[in-house]
Amino acid sequence: MSLRRYAVRRLAIGAVQVLAVVTVVFLLVQALPGDAAVALAGDNPDPRRIGEIRAAMGLDRPALDRFGSWLWGLAHGDLGVSLVSGRPVVAFLLDGLGPTLVLAVLALVLLVPLSVLLGVVAALREGGVVDRITTAITVGLHSIPEFALAVVLIALFGVHLRWLPPTAVGADLLAQPAVLVLPLVVLLARPVCSISRLVRAGMIDALASDHVRHARRLGIGAQRIRFAHALPNALAPAVQQVARTTDWLLGGVIVVEAVFVVPGLGTILVDAVAARDLPVVQGLAVVFAVTTVLVNLVADLIGFRLAPRSVAIA
Repeated sequence: MSLRRYAVRRLAIGAVQVLAVVTVVFLLVQALPGDAAVALAGDNPDPRRIGEIRAAMGLDRPALDRFGSWLWGLAHGDLGVSLVSGRPVVAFLLDGLGPTLVLAVLALVLLVPLSVLLGVVAALREGGVVDRITTAITVGLHSIPEFALAVVLIALFGVHLRWLPPTAVGADLLAQPAVLVLPLVVLLARPVCSISRLVRAGMIDALASDHVRHARRLGIGAQRIRFAHALPNALAPAVQQVARTTDWLLGGVIVVEAVFVVPGLGTILVDAVAARDLPVVQGLAVVFAVTTVLVNLVADLIGFRLAPRSVAIA
């Protein structure tokens, strides 16, 4: 199979995945308790007033009809209008995109060097104290859910020791970098642990390979063998994992922003779910779904170039 045919097939599968995600989100929001019209009507609302609000927002129409209209607008680039504020959904996306991009970009910039450093250090001291400590820490952190790790870090460093701000309420993320420390630690903990263990395993295998042993017999220096011969081969298994971790970071951003009150897309999504603001929820779902599909497409294409037969079979 050619790379072009494989890319077209993956794009078709991705389009189906996006449609499935949007449909599931719509059904889940419909199942939420409460009513946006009741929330907008205020305390002790008049039933007639609730009916007027429902009619004005189109909530009196059948769910399938509303879903079809929204899909039609989406096909024309219209994500709809918020039921609660009346603002276009695109405006919400633009409001939260900045903080989310700051977190995501910083996480990606730090992810690779931290993972490679931990993996290489552990591999070069295989079986030693450093290797055992690194392995214990990475396995332990990888098993802790993000929200639990966030609560522990907030209690320790934000409340007890008061070394770092516990939340990002009202903070300019770029002007106050200390606000980003705890969110980034939580966001990076699991992917760094996962990728560093892949790098460690790949480095150990590469150092024991025939071509590395041959390089030693030729008298090539140890540092050149490690970083010019062994490390490139050790990084190969981690290439796709780094790309696939990017879409995992999107889910982690939602949790991190909600816990640390970062005014990004994750916080907007949580608030929209609580308010039953269906267009905003669906718009964010489309953004996350499309991003995830594109990232996985890139990862699959990289894998196809590295090992076309194995990826095509998968």
